[in-house]
Amino acid sequence: MLFNSYTFVFLFLPICLLGYYVLVGRRLLEPALTWLVLCSLFFYGWWNPVYIALLVASTLSNFLLGRLISRQQDWRTPLLAFGIAANLGVLGYYKYCDFFIGTLNSLSGSDFNLLHIVLPLGISFITFQKIAFLVDAYKGKTHEYNLLHFCLFVTFFPQLLAGPIVHHRELIPQFVRLENLEKLSSNLGIGLSIFMVGLFKKTVLADGAAAHANPVFDAAASGTALTLLEAWGGSLAYSLQLYFDFSGYSDMAIGLARMFGVILPLNFFSPYRARNISDFWRRWHITLSRFLRDYLYIPLGGNRSGEARRLVNLMITMLLGGLWHGAAWTFVVWGGLHGAYLVIHRLWERLTAPLQRFALWRLGFTPFAYLLTFLSVIVAWVFFRASNFDAAWSILQGMAGLNGISLHPDSAGLAERLRELGLSVDVSLYATRLVGKDTLNWVIALLLIATCLPNTAQVFSRITPALDEYGRPERYLGRLRWSPSPQWALIVAFLGLAGILYMSQVSEFIYFQF
Repeated sequence: MLFNSYTFVFLFLPICLLGYYVLVGRRLLEPALTWLVLCSLFFYGWWNPVYIALLVASTLSNFLLGRLISRQQDWRTPLLAFGIAANLGVLGYYKYCDFFIGTLNSLSGSDFNLLHIVLPLGISFITFQKIAFLVDAYKGKTHEYNLLHFCLFVTFFPQLLAGPIVHHRELIPQFVRLENLEKLSSNLGIGLSIFMVGLFKKTVLADGAAAHANPVFDAAASGTALTLLEAWGGSLAYSLQLYFDFSGYSDMAIGLARMFGVILPLNFFSPYRARNISDFWRRWHITLSRFLRDYLYIPLGGNRSGEARRLVNLMITMLLGGLWHGAAWTFVVWGGLHGAYLVIHRLWERLTAPLQRFALWRLGFTPFAYLLTFLSVIVAWVFFRASNFDAAWSILQGMAGLNGISLHPDSAGLAERLRELGLSVDVSLYATRLVGKDTLNWVIALLLIATCLPNTAQVFSRITPALDEYGRPERYLGRLRWSPSPQWALIVAFLGLAGILYMSQVSEFIYFQF
């Protein structure tokens, strides 16, 4: 069931909220939490009821294993190793089995049949949450949670399918926080407002950009040689589609949780305003970055074993992070590119450290750093989106201008000057090409929104919309800040109405495939 569907918005969500509010109104907290667990299981099973059994079995086994790890001092290490191996084994079977079979066939010339296993929704996110719970149990950081609270922690539907990846200590205490019961009416208004903003981002902005990105990537997959404007138009459109798709989902998840009095961690904070690639990963999929740091990068040694080892750990972390996103070598390359970016950034920081204290250096280099970061991310997104390496290379060749430039016939003078510079320019096929003025308008408009307007966390900063462990330096003090007022009610109603009207063409969130 998708957040951006009529079934969810007009049937499932109202029924779920009504049952929860009735039970909470009668001070029946445990029955209310039980109701949420049942609703979450129904939500998950709507797509494929068979996988409810997998989710329940996995949840119960990890709960029991976590209890054993926290109590059995002598067997803690083997129990933890078993738990991590079991969770990764389930993830590996469903997500990577066909990937490894296909790779083996390609390398060895064998002809093993693919299993065509259907990937359970949200399994990557659920697996990481359970591994984090087991590791924290090993470190003595977990409390004696009861089974109901742990089940809700794993299955809570606002964050079940695509995050954020939450820690038990962030979520479970909120389920039993009595002060939340006194604020349900205000939380409903806050949560509904944030949800509507996210719905608008998804159905209007992200899906609108997809109409300009998909034809370009489909053409590249079919072997079409793309011109410079086509390749850049499609790449920019996809970069903005992904931006608003994930931003919209993150807002909707936070808004839905808030309706039940729960505050989720911040997972998205204007990543296209990042001044370097490290800053980008503190803004994009924030909870994934946190997990990779705490449960992969630091256990590998982090920066404790010298600079060379630190750079190796960075690369390993990003390669595995890329593989986590998808069972394809294009995702590994995407992760490898970001690993290389982080390594280069680290080396550059060390090289230029003496210059950082000079204001003139910062003033001159900062605009270039923003642009370089943005362009580097766009190049990496090509591998993230492309169906195979041939399609990715086709788009990158077009972005490099190797297939020429197509211009409007009225631009004959400009075309002539470009030809004098040695560039191949075509002014005859413009009308049949894949991008035009509409694409340019979409890209410019969405870029301005992404880089110039305050994000949702800033707009709703009066009421602390999400948990934020970093403490953002960009505290927004402008006039565009939400408040419970008639003016904001009209703005949110307009965004929500537009988002609902555009739901007629339902599309999945991009991160649902991971």
